[in-house]
Amino acid sequence: MLSRVAESVYWMSRYIERAENVARFVEVNEHLMLDLPPGLPPQWGPLVEITGDAEAFNKAYSAADQEEVCWFLTFDPNNPNSIISSLRSARENARSVREILSSAVWGEINEAYLYVESQANASNELSYDFLRHVVRASHSVEGATNATLSHSEAWHFSRIGRLLERADKTTRIVDIRYFMLLPTPADVGSPTDDLHWTAVLQSVSALEMYRQRHGMVRLDKTAEFLILDPEFPRSVRNCLRRADESLHAITGTRPGTFRNLAERRLGRLVSSLDYTAVDEVIIEGLHEFLDQLQVGLNQTSEALQSSFFAPRVTSGAGSAGTALT
Repeated sequence: MLSRVAESVYWMSRYIERAENVARFVEVNEHLMLDLPPGLPPQWGPLVEITGDAEAFNKAYSAADQEEVCWFLTFDPNNPNSIISSLRSARENARSVREILSSAVWGEINEAYLYVESQANASNELSYDFLRHVVRASHSVEGATNATLSHSEAWHFSRIGRLLERADKTTRIVDIRYFMLLPTPADVGSPTDDLHWTAVLQSVSALEMYRQRHGMVRLDKTAEFLILDPEFPRSVRNCLRRADESLHAITGTRPGTFRNLAERRLGRLVSSLDYTAVDEVIIEGLHEFLDQLQVGLNQTSEALQSSFFAPRVTSGAGSAGTALT
């Protein structure tokens, strides 16, 4: 497979997953603001922190209120990680490799972008229906990809992109919630604290599965479920394990070994999570643990670029420095 094609399907899936995650964050935060006790200040700024775009937001906007943050994250064409920008980038990457995509995959991506574009032009009002439509559109693309593409190299690169983006956003939302969202230390273990951790689980559609496994919402169990659970499909450990499987399927390298930097770095992350217990994470410091995990994810993305994709001469099409190909 040409490196240009591999890179395009990889970033196509990352952008689709990125749009879905932003829609999840915004919808859950709107519900959370309605449920918080009266008198607490609105907390919209952390959403910009989760996407890694605080610096760009602060340069362009005067206040981190609901209206400005929601516009920045959904319809702002100057934000490369907004929903509309992410879907536009996904569509352009898909357009460049239409010959290897099925008509079903291309149709779902094209329809998703055209819908978001129509909503941006029609109204400045942000509705729950819009956010849910974006999430369902992402699921439709993933379903069409799994059901109508041969599970060969292109499918595996697409899968790796989606899973790495998903793992990255899961670490970010847990980290930002733990480090920034709680109003005061006195709220730890309070109903307000429970609301925030419930919102974290809802942000990754994990609440029902978490309750089946652990029951009451608790910090340590939430961290364990979203980071270390081997079965939940949006946990960091599960995402990285499946991405590692696809990477070895592409290279033909025997599982547990490596032949390039990307396999080495991803394999190291998977192994570290396989042998980590949540009590060790809490003792070490959840923020510090997640910070190191995010560094490892960034290094893995860089290694994929150097090992499999063509050198880039432009950058800036996203927080990960991605360029359209």
